Amino acid sequence: MERPGDITRLLVKAQNGDKAALDSLYPHVYGNLKEIARKHLAYERNAQTLRKTALVHELYLKMLGNSKIEWQNRAHFYSIASRCMRQILVDHARKKVALRRGGKNRPITLDEEKLDLEEHSEEIIELNELIEKLSEIDSRRGQVVEMRFFGGMSIPEISEVLGVTSRTVDRDWAKAKMWLYNELKAS
Repeated sequence: MERPGDITRLLVKAQNGDKAALDSLYPHVYGNLKEIARKHLAYERNAQTLRKTALVHELYLKMLGNSKIEWQNRAHFYSIASRCMRQILVDHARKKVALRRGGKNRPITLDEEKLDLEEHSEEIIELNELIEKLSEIDSRRGQVVEMRFFGGMSIPEISEVLGVTSRTVDRDWAKAKMWLYNELKAS
């Protein structure tokens, strides 16, 4: 069972070079990271392509490989995890597109619970580009989409990371979804 204070304490120790703290961190966050991965991969038809365990391991290795991160707290950790998961899923989608140029074109859902990586590889890449475009217009809304869609974070968790109210995150999420919908519809 993960407790916010434990995570923050271990992150601070790990940041200060304590290898034992870094080793102790993984069991504390593994379950939550695996749940986030499960949400993203639940609707993937071909489970052979990317398993949640592999996604979590790749995510954790990617995060450990970046020693420049200055961990602030548990919420910051999961925010960075969202960004890393987005990058991993987009990279995976790009590989799939490269393997099957000209595949089926189906509309992507903005419901983060119904992401089908197998069918929507091209759309995930397009969505990634739209998130980057949205971030240039409104960086907070871009962060909300990233944390919600790719990180599976709840509205209260996002509000904690961003230091705004849950109501503000709700509004940002609604406006961002509408903007993304319009952009996807126009393309």
